[in-house]
Amino acid sequence: MPKKTLPRKAEVRKRTEPAERLSHHLRAYHFVRPGQRVGVAVSGGADSVGLLLLLLELREELGIVLSIAHFNHKLRGRASDADERFVAKLAAKHGLPFFVEHEDIAGKAERERANLEDVARRARYAFFERLVQSGELDKVAVAHTADDQAETVLAHIFRGTGLAGLAGIYPQAGPVFRPLLKMRRRELRVYLRARGQAWREDPTNRDRKRTRARIRWRLMPLLEKEFQPAVVEHLCQLAERAREDDAWLESSAELRVFLSAKEEKGEWRISNADLIAPRAERTEPKDGEQLWSQRSAEAMSKRMIRLLAKKAKPRSGQLSAMHVDAVLQLAQQADSGKCLHLPGGVEVRRERDALCFRPMNENQTNGPAVEGYTYPVDLGPGVTEVRLAKLSCALRFTVIDWSAEGRETKVTGAVFDRDALRVPLVVRNWRPGDAVQLLGHQKRHKLSRLLNEAGVSRWEKGSWPVLECGGRIAWVRGLPVAAEFAVRKCTREGVVITEVPFT
Repeated sequence: MPKKTLPRKAEVRKRTEPAERLSHHLRAYHFVRPGQRVGVAVSGGADSVGLLLLLLELREELGIVLSIAHFNHKLRGRASDADERFVAKLAAKHGLPFFVEHEDIAGKAERERANLEDVARRARYAFFERLVQSGELDKVAVAHTADDQAETVLAHIFRGTGLAGLAGIYPQAGPVFRPLLKMRRRELRVYLRARGQAWREDPTNRDRKRTRARIRWRLMPLLEKEFQPAVVEHLCQLAERAREDDAWLESSAELRVFLSAKEEKGEWRISNADLIAPRAERTEPKDGEQLWSQRSAEAMSKRMIRLLAKKAKPRSGQLSAMHVDAVLQLAQQADSGKCLHLPGGVEVRRERDALCFRPMNENQTNGPAVEGYTYPVDLGPGVTEVRLAKLSCALRFTVIDWSAEGRETKVTGAVFDRDALRVPLVVRNWRPGDAVQLLGHQKRHKLSRLLNEAGVSRWEKGSWPVLECGGRIAWVRGLPVAAEFAVRKCTREGVVITEVPFT
């Protein structure tokens, strides 16, 4: 657990104009409630130190209990440790509990072969999440400003983005909230100087090799001077409008997924028809509107794909537009059995007229990981049941009289001649190389081919049940019995095999 120091007596200062503005913003967005324990993420930089002092001014009015959370990324050696000492002294000065955690982010990024900034961000937010889950905090305030919002929107535009990217930084995500998104960076520095409060500067923020630094120190000043003095405010307004529209579209996609997709054991299944043409779009367009209607349906389909992948993925990973297009093409054109692997450990496969989104096995690469099974069958005089736990069903073997006169000609399930069966009698999963001569066929065929013809995908095939009798296949689910084990005119007793769900 992170280290925690006990609080000392807190300072009380007179309310300032920035604090008044922040108070109005906090109440308008309902970020906090009286009695909540709020951690302030303080790196030591001007923005986070400014946020801390503003919340200290407001804590009595808001009725909240403040703490400080600091994550040491160990990226700048002694400078990172000096940042931690600075923040610890700040916590002691104001009598606040201090939570700190350390991690070698550079080493972690190298091991994971991942982007350094992305690894640092994920580790930092995981720290915040642990503080909340442990019960130490209820919420965490992070000091992103209007300038950060504007820079983020521009960075997304340059990278290529849609509506979600234009939405920029969200004011709240889970227990993390960002109350300074309407405040400029320069305002915070003026406020800190007026309070006589120092802060730490991170020289990497001025490294012009980084895209974000070039946007901050080159592009934004140029835009404000040569094009639009209020460019930051306008970009923040764009982000806010994009978030509103994105939220409405996302709720519409959630409703479509709820109506169309089915979840079972972590796997999400949706018919291709419901994915390619969501139900609300299945109307005949008027003249001249057909292309627009198709584009509208496709946009909704793409949102549904992202949602389904998000529901199925076992770990972090972001889908690109190329990934989404590939899934859509899988639904539109691919044959049954084909699959795609998506970021976040998601596998999407086509099964006949549907797509299945499921978490991918950690060691899985080119196909499904299937654990084999074998269950012995000991036939008794009445009913024998074999439970297939992996398939959530049971196979029921019933011994019946099979006299030539007066018997029913219609029997549910496959029927064998009991005298033709021999030991060992086992139920097992399909295996490569299996072959059988079915009743009505002239020769043996590979079972793999027969299952393909029956529409069984390669993902289902690995666990498909067969009955093996004395080393030869007597029955395969969904297919006729093997010719050598079928009932004949001389049959005295038959064995009926039926499949039933667990009871």
